[in-house]
Amino acid sequence: MNFITRTRGRGRLDNSDILTYLYLLLGTVLMFGPVLWLVMSSFKEPAQLVRFPPTFLPYHQETVTVEGHDAPLPLFEVTLEDGSTRQLAQVRRVGIQAQMVDPANPEEIIKVNINQRTPVERVYFGLENYIEGVNRFPFWTYFRNSVIVTVAATALTLLINSMAAFALSKYRFRGRDAIFLLTLATLMVPLSVILVPVFLVITQVGWNNNLLGVIVPGAATPTGVFLLRQYMLTIPDELIESARIDGASEWRIYLQIILPLTRPALAVLAIFSIMWRWNDFLWPLIVLSRNELFTLQVGLNSFQGELQVQWNLILAMTVLTLLPITLVFGFLQRYITTGIATTGLK
Repeated sequence: MNFITRTRGRGRLDNSDILTYLYLLLGTVLMFGPVLWLVMSSFKEPAQLVRFPPTFLPYHQETVTVEGHDAPLPLFEVTLEDGSTRQLAQVRRVGIQAQMVDPANPEEIIKVNINQRTPVERVYFGLENYIEGVNRFPFWTYFRNSVIVTVAATALTLLINSMAAFALSKYRFRGRDAIFLLTLATLMVPLSVILVPVFLVITQVGWNNNLLGVIVPGAATPTGVFLLRQYMLTIPDELIESARIDGASEWRIYLQIILPLTRPALAVLAIFSIMWRWNDFLWPLIVLSRNELFTLQVGLNSFQGELQVQWNLILAMTVLTLLPITLVFGFLQRYITTGIATTGLK
C-alpha cells in the first residue's frame, strides 16, 4: 500500500506522479475495460445489444399488468401535447404512432408519436441469458471435453518439454546447441504452414474425431523447451553430480531434484499451456466434426447461424468459458514473476 501512495513530491503530487497515475489508469482501462464490457453485455437483452448509443450497464424495461391484457405491457414516460408527462403502457405500435393506455384507466386509448415516449428502465442483472444458453447449449459436454483436452495436453507438455530441457541443459553431447537452435527456429514457422501436413498425419493415424488428435500434436512446444532450459541452467551441476555419486539414477535425479527445483518455471509453462489449449479454436475445429466431441470454443460457434447470430447467448457462454481459466490464472499467478524473473540467470 505504501508503494501505491508513495509520491515523488514531499507531501504533494508532483507532475511526474500525475503522469504516472494517468498512465497506469489508462493501462488499466485498456486491459480490463473490454472484459468488464463483455461481462455487462452478457446480462443484456438482444435489443439492448444493438441499442445506439450503447450503455455500459444492462437495463431492463419496466412492464405493468393492465386489466384486459393477458401479457404485461411495456411502460413508457410520455410527454403529452400540453407539456405534462405521464407513465403509460403501450398496447401496440403502428408506424410512428403508438397506442398507449393509462394502467389505472385502461379503457381510454391515447395515441402519441413514438418520439414523445421514453422507456422506463432500471438496471437489471438477470440470469436469463445464462439459463437459456446452458439449456440450449450442451455446456457440460463441451466443458468436459475442454477439461480433458486442457489437462491432458498440459500434463503432456510439461513432461515432454521438461525432459527435453533437462537433456539440453545438463547433458553435454555433440550437436546440443544445434538442436536447441533448431528447436527455437520452429517458432518462426506459422501454424498455417504445417496445418495440412499435421492433419494428414492425424488422418493416417486414425485420430480424426478423437480427442487424442487435439491433445498430442501440440504437446511439444519450443517456447516451453526454451523457458525450462534457461531455468534449469541456474541449477548447480554440482548438485546433480553429488546425486550421481550417491547412486541416484538419471530418472531419480530428474524426478526428485530437477522437477522440484523447476516448479516456478513449470507453473509459468502450465499457465501458458492451459491458456493455449483452453482457447484453441482452429485446430479442434479441423480435427473434430462430431458434436459430442466439441470443445467449448468450437461449441460456441454453433450459436452463429446463417441468418441470425444470438449474441446475448454467445456473450453469456463466453463469460462462463472464461471463469475456469481465470481461476487457474489467479491460483498460479504468483509463480509468474518468480519463474520469468529468474529464467536465464546463472
